Amino acid sequence: MATKLSLKSLLHQTAENSEHNPLTMSDEQILEQIYSTHVHNDTKFDVDSLFTLVDNTLRRSTHIVDNVVQGSQVSSEHIDDKIPQANFNSPLCTLKHISQEMSCKPPGEEIAHKTTLSILNKLSNYEWDAKAVLTLAAFALEYGDFWLLAQHQPTDLLAKSVAVLKRVPILTRPAAVQKHRHAIVELNNLVKTTLQVIEFIFELEKLTSYDTKDVPALEPAIEQIPVDVYWAIITITAIVTQIDCLTTESEHKQELSHYGQKINIVLSRLRKQITICRQQIEEAKYFHKIRKLLQTPTEIMEVFKVLIFSKDAPQSLFDGATKTTIDITVLKKKNVYLFISTLDIIDEEISVLRIVYDSIKTNEQYKIVWIPIVEEWSEQLHKKFEILKSKMPWYVVQNFRTIAGYKYIKEEWHFKKKPMVVVLNPQGKVQHSNAFHLIEAYGMKAFPFTSFDEDRINREIHWVGSVVGNLHPDIDTWMKQQKYVFFYGGNDKEWIQQFTKYATALANDVVVKESKISIELFCVEKEDKSLIRRFWSGIESLFVTKAHRTVDAVTQEVQKMLSYKNETGWALLSKGSSVVGSGHGTTILKTVAEFEKWKEVVLKKGFEFSFKEYHERIVRSTHRCSHLEIPNVAGKLPETIKCPDCPNTMEIYISYKCCHNKNTGNGLH
Repeated sequence: MATKLSLKSLLHQTAENSEHNPLTMSDEQILEQIYSTHVHNDTKFDVDSLFTLVDNTLRRSTHIVDNVVQGSQVSSEHIDDKIPQANFNSPLCTLKHISQEMSCKPPGEEIAHKTTLSILNKLSNYEWDAKAVLTLAAFALEYGDFWLLAQHQPTDLLAKSVAVLKRVPILTRPAAVQKHRHAIVELNNLVKTTLQVIEFIFELEKLTSYDTKDVPALEPAIEQIPVDVYWAIITITAIVTQIDCLTTESEHKQELSHYGQKINIVLSRLRKQITICRQQIEEAKYFHKIRKLLQTPTEIMEVFKVLIFSKDAPQSLFDGATKTTIDITVLKKKNVYLFISTLDIIDEEISVLRIVYDSIKTNEQYKIVWIPIVEEWSEQLHKKFEILKSKMPWYVVQNFRTIAGYKYIKEEWHFKKKPMVVVLNPQGKVQHSNAFHLIEAYGMKAFPFTSFDEDRINREIHWVGSVVGNLHPDIDTWMKQQKYVFFYGGNDKEWIQQFTKYATALANDVVVKESKISIELFCVEKEDKSLIRRFWSGIESLFVTKAHRTVDAVTQEVQKMLSYKNETGWALLSKGSSVVGSGHGTTILKTVAEFEKWKEVVLKKGFEFSFKEYHERIVRSTHRCSHLEIPNVAGKLPETIKCPDCPNTMEIYISYKCCHNKNTGNGLH
């Protein structure tokens, strides 16, 4: 029974010791204990001046120690003392209380932990950085005094007497220095490291004036400060104990290596956090600067300079027409089209801008500049850039580093690796945040590609001509002749054959011929893949230009067409360049196949009305889900989209696609 009690007692004692041993405690456990010592009263005093004096004291003190240990007299002239406020009053009583709390304690982790908690309790009304600075100041008062006496005792009788009272000679005699060299160097280095840690904590606390939305790295760093302060204070406590052990010539010593390892980890993390915070602060300042520039009338050249070039980068452009390097002053007082893309841009996307270039190259008021977006350059990417550059007759940015405004372009202009064209006027104001799809869909008809021009285009109903007009020479002729045209396609070859059969029969029906109705057929899927890609690219571009507009009949028709892209079959009927209607394979095939049922209506009400009426009747009796797959285009997509077939808001799903082609990146739909 006695044995069991002894074992239980031993286990209880071990658990209790573990609770107070900081080397075995997690950050969460430490935080739980130290938070109970903190009162949010925020006692104010001149902590900046106190830290300035502490920094001066410890840098000179540690320098003296280095000289003593090395047996040299290296000058301290390189140490620049900072100046505190002239009216600064030292919190001397508080410093003496803290010093008294740390002095003459036996070595041991548990005792150091209890001493640290006691100090934190005394400083409960102070902010965390002030707690660290006050503790360091209490230590600096003693450490500075000790080594000041060590320096002056050989020549100053008063200093000699006080030094004896403070046991300074016990540690500074040559024999003692030789004996305790390792211990002195270790604690002195630990003082330097702890000073750096508290300096970083002090700096981090000053950064709290910034918004964590602008500086997201600040939040986790600030949350960690209480634990960092704890480790700084307990390290100082351990250093004081070791000095006491050395000067009293105690046979017991305070082990400092564990504190050294921990405080160096804290220092490394703080240094990294502050570096990241500084970078984010610079980015936030840059964001503010570029946003202000783009909102305030400013010379376009100045906006371009800030957006593209870092401070030390050469500010020049490559002229693709003359193959020479030119100064960015060529953009002065010009309307500029910023053609932004990655190096994965394809020839067809370049050709979209070539049409614009050919039309404006003699007009000095308009300039195109290609801005290649590369996060990290390599030799292979350099070669790829040169190949692409040779294909562009306009201006090119050849800045082989990440452009200054990359983050702004990505976050504010919603660049998503797909080509985009930002239109800027001579005063540097954005006239269109992405006109690429407007240009692709309408060409020079939408010139000069401002938001006003997009609104103008959107008011037009003859949108189909811009998509299909350049697919085949016959199409333009049919449209000019105001013929009806069935454009159709799909993934199912059998469906295409069926539709071709019934649509041909409809076009050649006696009723149609007698009514002098001319109907042509154009199967998109039968043409080459380049043509199919151009067709759907045109539909997608139209969708992007209309996605944020008020939903009207044209917008719904475009959405409906885009929803058919990956279906078994689809068809669109136009008259001239106006859309009559479009439909999914199941409904549109049935409409055409059952022409016998509604052809008598054609004689009374006309082909267009009859077709739409019968098709709508079939749509109402057929249920199918609408799927709208949107490519991951540059620009901000709408948060909600109304279904093109009913009044409901469409549900959102995300899918990823890979075609295993190095020229096609993963697309988010």
